[in-house]
Amino acid sequence: MTVPVASERPSPRAVARVLVESPLPQLDRLFDYAVPSHLRDDVVPGIRVKVPLRSAGRIADGFVVEVAESSAHGGELSEVEAIVSTASVLAPEVYALARAVADRAGGSASDVLRLAVPPRQARVEKQVLAAATAAAESGETVSHPVVVASEVTGYGADQLAGIVAARGRAAVDAVPLLDELPDGSWVGRWAVTVAQLATVALAAGENAIVAVPDHRDEDQVLRALAALLPAESVVRLDSKQSNADRYRSVLRARGDQPLVLVGNRSVLLAPSARLGLIVVFDDGDPLMGEPLSPYVHARDTALVRQSQQQTALVFLGHARSTDVQRLVEIGFLAEVRPDPRYQPHVVPTSQQAAQDGFAAQARIPSTAWTEARAAVEHGPVLVQVAHPGFSPRLACTECGDTARCTRCGGPLVQRAQGAQPACSWCGALAVGWRCSTCEGTAMKSVGTGASRTADELGKAFPGVRVIVSDGSRQVTHVDAEPAIVVATRGAEPIAPGGYRAVLLLDGERMLARESLRVAEDCLRWWANAAALAARRAPIVLVGVGGAIASSLATWELARYASGELADRRELRFPPAVRVATVTGGVETVARALDELPEGVRKETLGPVDVPDAGVRAIVRFDYASGHDVAQVLRSQVIRAATERRKAIGSRRGRGLPTLRVRFDDVEPFTD
Repeated sequence: MTVPVASERPSPRAVARVLVESPLPQLDRLFDYAVPSHLRDDVVPGIRVKVPLRSAGRIADGFVVEVAESSAHGGELSEVEAIVSTASVLAPEVYALARAVADRAGGSASDVLRLAVPPRQARVEKQVLAAATAAAESGETVSHPVVVASEVTGYGADQLAGIVAARGRAAVDAVPLLDELPDGSWVGRWAVTVAQLATVALAAGENAIVAVPDHRDEDQVLRALAALLPAESVVRLDSKQSNADRYRSVLRARGDQPLVLVGNRSVLLAPSARLGLIVVFDDGDPLMGEPLSPYVHARDTALVRQSQQQTALVFLGHARSTDVQRLVEIGFLAEVRPDPRYQPHVVPTSQQAAQDGFAAQARIPSTAWTEARAAVEHGPVLVQVAHPGFSPRLACTECGDTARCTRCGGPLVQRAQGAQPACSWCGALAVGWRCSTCEGTAMKSVGTGASRTADELGKAFPGVRVIVSDGSRQVTHVDAEPAIVVATRGAEPIAPGGYRAVLLLDGERMLARESLRVAEDCLRWWANAAALAARRAPIVLVGVGGAIASSLATWELARYASGELADRRELRFPPAVRVATVTGGVETVARALDELPEGVRKETLGPVDVPDAGVRAIVRFDYASGHDVAQVLRSQVIRAATERRKAIGSRRGRGLPTLRVRFDDVEPFTD
């Protein structure tokens, strides 16, 4: 029989404290197992084992977290069934991090560890263990390359290098520029800054972790690191790798060589006992949010790990999220600004007087046309649009309602000129379509996507190449020859020396999206595109005015984030406060809300009905109450899970809906 760890009691046999890999919340704790004498030499912390469970004689996989000579259990302990692998893949610092972030989010540590530790790859494991054994038997000492710290350029008085050396914390506004590397390739200046910071950490004999949103950003960081560090000092670790490569990277990270670990959000869970620096680039990108339970954002993982290992922490980006701005305003992060000489040249067309009244309402006004025509003679011009495809929305010609799929109700789109309309959700072709409102059979295009924009610009600029980059046609780099590059937000390629002009279209359409963070998202999209422009190249913002256009034109993006945060404080919206969404049956949710500490219950919104899920309530609470709220709601999740067990003599369970809790949802007020 297994029991959770509590107070200690002498035991004549070694005891392994195991975290069972299970989705059941009631098993999210350490269990004590006796170690058989024939396994005692091999059972060490971090290895995978098989252990018995009480119910139905099942065998489960788990990780050995600790090995001790005592147990709190008063009876006989079950024994470890078998060792899956002698490779120690779960580092102590990774388990401590998984436990802490899971407790903060009201989730299970095993759910976090499935993101941190890849599935076992026996062949890779044997190769690594054999190499380690051979090195130990030969007695040869492995010499690691000597790394010299680079100067962190683009910022005053080596501010960033001092922050890393002193293990400080900073919010850094990246230099909006491109840099040429020794091999002739070009990367964002922010990637060079990351590489320079990493050399400071490695020169001190410590590791650095760099988390970026996607493979495009990762490629830039790896290129910049290759220019400053030997290849053996850099490890890539991300979800796009094969299981074998990812497993090899995790085992390599457990070595004693100072390394730079580069990857997406999961790299923040990589093993690193001597961690000196954590860099998170563009934390506001939606890809930094974990879609799997317990839904911990990369920013929160970095903050927890920094507090545990006392590392330097840098949040780097062209535009600052309101979450990072809050940390700046409470004094947790220092603020580092780039040299003002690198400020881009942004021109909002809404702040210019149009000579023609109709030109002011055009999708591409005369100012933008003029800048594009002059710039394309010298190199590529970037045109950022809101949506991919030919037409982002189709509507009924008769009544104007959005054309929807007759199978699933999803909106219909036209991905190319002359293509058959198809559902954007299920992909079904709209054959024999009929409007559900007026029975009309004809559709019209509403709006302009990337493909349609490319067709129109191709006619306006005869003889000039037109390149489209979106989700289905990913282009990472273009050459320096004249071209019109039409890209959706986030899919902009890099041009050598930067784009000679940048047109930011569809600004009003981007801002019309229903989202709590729509303004800061738009600023981030525009700022990242502006950072791809050549020095002093015109960046034309079309159709957007007011404070958001002024902040981009003056490059005072932090000031706009501060204003957004002030509005959130008045409304008690995140990130000024934390939120938790509670979903389940009416009685289950009501009971969970009743158990909340006094003062938190008054900040409850709802419950409201949710199709196929019962009801949902939103709890708003201050950061200081986070531990108590998470503890109470987690206990209610466990209670709801245990009540679903089948009663003796019954053929089916009670059918109670499972209680689901999600903390710090980026969009808590939208379905």
